[in-house]
Amino acid sequence: MKTRVTLVVFSMLLALSTQAQKMEFEGEKALEIRQKTTCNTLEEGKPVYGMWEGRIYSRVQGEKDRHLFNVVGINVRQCDCVEDPIRGKGFRSVGREIMMYLNPETNEIMDTWENPWTGETVDVVHVANDPVNMRGYVYEKDKDGKVTAKTSFRQYGDVAVTSYEIPLFYNNPLSGDYQKYVGGTYHAMEIFNTYYKAEELTNSKIKNLSQSNISWQRMSQWLPWMEMGSRSGWIIANATGESILDKDGIWDRLEVILNDRYPIYFNPPERNDKRPNETSWTVFKKFLAAKGDTMQGTKEE
Repeated sequence: MKTRVTLVVFSMLLALSTQAQKMEFEGEKALEIRQKTTCNTLEEGKPVYGMWEGRIYSRVQGEKDRHLFNVVGINVRQCDCVEDPIRGKGFRSVGREIMMYLNPETNEIMDTWENPWTGETVDVVHVANDPVNMRGYVYEKDKDGKVTAKTSFRQYGDVAVTSYEIPLFYNNPLSGDYQKYVGGTYHAMEIFNTYYKAEELTNSKIKNLSQSNISWQRMSQWLPWMEMGSRSGWIIANATGESILDKDGIWDRLEVILNDRYPIYFNPPERNDKRPNETSWTVFKKFLAAKGDTMQGTKEE
């Protein structure tokens, strides 16, 4: 019995000590891999459809977490490719995305929501961000011709995994001119873990990825349309999905939503799109302006 227990413990320790192989690349190969992970393809102008589904919870100190919504979304994007005599090859993605908030019990789209903390019924402003673009091109080299492109991933057997934590901290577009003094910053973190076939990712002869599965988490302040004001608390999103190159593979639920509400989101923006990016906050600000409700509750008596 003692020998058996010892073998079991040894096996567990061996398993825990096993780590992924870290794969690192520089220069043109690194740029190629980064383009594949961004747009699933080395082909310029070929749309890729990234889709996800998941849940959103509340986190308030002193109370149980609440399952507030389910979500389903899609991002459609394409890569614009360039070549500079000094900086070498480069690329930039341009895209747009939607995400719908769904009833956690029926999974139906919610266009109004009864806030359980305030008792108020509010309009749900779904994510419809157009565009969501890379702000600039990623190049193989810097302006002096020095190779700077680098990338890495963890490899588990035949599976390559990229992992990114993206802290967000910026001035809230709904705040005024005195954010430095009274606050008014948006604070969040997004976490992306994406899984690929390692051979497809690293083989230059393979132009298109057949597999790209994503895990996405987001921790952030209350959504603006929830009308939570300064109440303490956070929301936590957890979702999984896939990116595909075949338009016919768009999930049936998303195809219905796009046809009924957002047909422009079947296609990415033009490759030379120069518009500033939209966020949930900028879209909500426009929503308020359209309602003529931008200063509600701020007038002094």
